[in-house]
Amino acid sequence: MRNMASSASQKGIAAIVGVGPKLGRSIARKFAHEGYTVAILARDLGRLSIFADEIAREEKAQVFAIRIDCSESRSIKEAFEGVLSLGFVEVLVYNAYHPLSWNPTSFADIRLDRFEKSLAVSSVGAFHCAQQVLPGMVDRRKGTILFTGCSASLNGIAGYSDLCCGKFATRALSQCLAREFQPMGVHVAHVIIDGVIGAPRSTVSSTPQQIRWTSSSSSSVGEHGGGGGGGGDGVMDPDVLAQTYWQLHVQDRSTWTQEIDLRPGGPRLV
Repeated sequence: MRNMASSASQKGIAAIVGVGPKLGRSIARKFAHEGYTVAILARDLGRLSIFADEIAREEKAQVFAIRIDCSESRSIKEAFEGVLSLGFVEVLVYNAYHPLSWNPTSFADIRLDRFEKSLAVSSVGAFHCAQQVLPGMVDRRKGTILFTGCSASLNGIAGYSDLCCGKFATRALSQCLAREFQPMGVHVAHVIIDGVIGAPRSTVSSTPQQIRWTSSSSSSVGEHGGGGGGGGDGVMDPDVLAQTYWQLHVQDRSTWTQEIDLRPGGPRLV
């Protein structure tokens, strides 16, 4: 765990699980910008520390980089011991994914270990992370838990059984938690990202001609996405997506969203 600043935030902790160079980093930056102490978690601690340095410097915020393997319950427990030592976790964003090939795989050819790994990261990891933070949220009758989904959360897709089963389960988990814990002051929402996530528009010019999207099954999951800049020609800007995560967190309780579907307004990439 790495402390990137010295002053403590008066707000709670925002824990972002599954931070890569696109959506996860943008969400972390947004919550840091709004004054939160941010814990960013992923498997690659070296890359994570670079992100923490960058966000802390740009936003004058406290950012902690913590390694986590969402397929291992012991790793999740150890990581959240570090997160909870920072203070009350007010926000949990679960954005983890298991990297996979976007080429469809025949059901007969999917190995059991690959199937189990995908389920472990997509749904079992989400279960464990939520269990770590919910007691504190319930005690204070406040908190937000946001799960990142994709088109595979809604539709079974031939050749992607491992992805779809994990994402279906995460969506079900979000609905179960919402019905149980929203009366106790905890907002639980599922964010469906139905599109390719590019680089932030502010840093890279859009180059959609370099990206090929062959079907709806190629929707971005977590940090997956095309290489072009977001915001044009069907590529989604992670900084803009991060605004939606923030708005879900600050939503008035009288109109809480449980599920939201986000997709680019331009033509789909073909």
